[in-house]
Amino acid sequence: MGYMEEYRFWMEDSYFDADTKAELKAIEADEAQIEDRFYKELEFGTGGLRGVIGAGTNRMNIYTVRKATQGLANYILKAGTQAQGVAIAYDSRFMSPEFADEAGLCLAANGIKAYVFDALRPTPELSFALRTLGCTAGIVVTASHNPPEYNGYKVYWADGAQVTAPRDKDIITEVRNVTDYHTVKTMDKADAIAKGMYQSIGAEIDDAYMVELKKQIIHPEIIAKVADDIKIVYTPFNGTGNVPARRILKEIGFKNVYVVPEQEMPDPKFTTLEYPNPEDPKAFALALKLAKEVGADIVLATDPDADRLGIYAYDTKSGDYVPFTGNMSGMLIADYILKERIATGTMPVNPMLVKTIVTTNMADRIVDKYGVEMVEVLTGFKYIGEQIKWALEKGDKNYVFGLEESYGCLAGTHARDKDAIVAVMCLCEVAAWCKANGKTVWDRMIEMYEEYGYFKETQYALTLKGIEGSKKIAQIMEDLRNNPPAVLGDYKVVEFRDYDKNVVKNMATGETKETGLPKSNVLYFDLDNDGWCCARPSGTEPKLKFYMGVKGSSLADADAKNAALTEAVKALL
Repeated sequence: MGYMEEYRFWMEDSYFDADTKAELKAIEADEAQIEDRFYKELEFGTGGLRGVIGAGTNRMNIYTVRKATQGLANYILKAGTQAQGVAIAYDSRFMSPEFADEAGLCLAANGIKAYVFDALRPTPELSFALRTLGCTAGIVVTASHNPPEYNGYKVYWADGAQVTAPRDKDIITEVRNVTDYHTVKTMDKADAIAKGMYQSIGAEIDDAYMVELKKQIIHPEIIAKVADDIKIVYTPFNGTGNVPARRILKEIGFKNVYVVPEQEMPDPKFTTLEYPNPEDPKAFALALKLAKEVGADIVLATDPDADRLGIYAYDTKSGDYVPFTGNMSGMLIADYILKERIATGTMPVNPMLVKTIVTTNMADRIVDKYGVEMVEVLTGFKYIGEQIKWALEKGDKNYVFGLEESYGCLAGTHARDKDAIVAVMCLCEVAAWCKANGKTVWDRMIEMYEEYGYFKETQYALTLKGIEGSKKIAQIMEDLRNNPPAVLGDYKVVEFRDYDKNVVKNMATGETKETGLPKSNVLYFDLDNDGWCCARPSGTEPKLKFYMGVKGSSLADADAKNAALTEAVKALL
């Protein structure tokens, strides 16, 4: 069907409710709006669904959520694992509880028990819960850090990680095969509960989750030593982190935790935030105001589904607060964990640190120092979760820490996704260690730069919306793939990696080899003098993303090199 036919089907068919039809009736004179809502199905990609909330095939609504869940149910039934059930969590966004219920009731109608959290919970706790309950899969209803008009739906498998190849493609196939909305099953919630097919979960999972987090504490005695003095400002950005982050900090002994009042409680409008993302400096305005009032040592923010952590730290020299990138905070935690686990004799044998290909190269210097194996994976924390699974299955390595540049990391194996709650806890322990040793977290970061090198990273994103934008992004990627540049600014391209074609090419000799990683639409340019650049379309937003990294002789030099490299990338476009 064309988009107008789809529109009329939704307007006329008895399957769709009156509110949906009223919303669509209001746009009947706006063909561009109708086309945008109906020109395609909201794509169920390798990460699930994400889109603007509203009526239409290209929107997040109860019908597209239910249809996606029917596809997942069909996959589970074919796999024969339906008896294990599915765990479901959701965040603070518009329609999140409703979408969670729709998913649960579709599963129940298909004979698959749904374990649904009784209130909003962080994404990493869903990862923990489904493994704790022995479920075959998990669903998180969240749009992470997207603007308020968005929502999303992520699928996890029994290992606790988001689905990876080949299962992700097989689930996508099942979802696409659901072409008739009338074949999608659902049932009454009271009936589902009465039949034992819908079960509410909550406190018992929370308690078990807290127990696992505490296992990552290395020096409780240091926390106790500085507990009266250290001051922490925290904001959950009106999302899921408020309760668990405050609980874990209190239970491990931190006494002075100040929460930004305007951003404490769930708010699907994110009223005080232009963009609820810890990567956005503007999002920290209220937290920094509070930090200056109370004299905080560190300022922490978690995104709405609490899988990403952003921080600022006090600088005694300037008297101001300094922002940290995800690479910086990840390196602080990684260096501390490796150093102190070795010092205390608690480092496991054959330790492994996992990072994505767009994460800082400082990590390579750190693992070299401590004799830890580095494993590099594609962008996406699901690939880090996959490494944890394989290491446990083979028994040849022990995962210690994993991180990606986009403000996500995981200490421990209680979850298989990035976990901002454990990151809050670990970062606060690092801050306590710094306090006990007469320095700030920023002082420690400068020490690391001096020791390992001034590695700095940046991003440039080209936003191209709509149908034409999608075509343009695809064309740019093809042009770069077929005609890779020999130089980028002042850097020579040493090696070119095309992960979609599984080819690594030496630009000087022309020799090629395989990437060793799964197929993905990612291009990587390894530059001389410790530089690099990577291009990939965003999986969740209408953007073409460029990631870049350099090594400078100082912070200013690294910033200048990053700026020059960014301009070189822009010139390509």
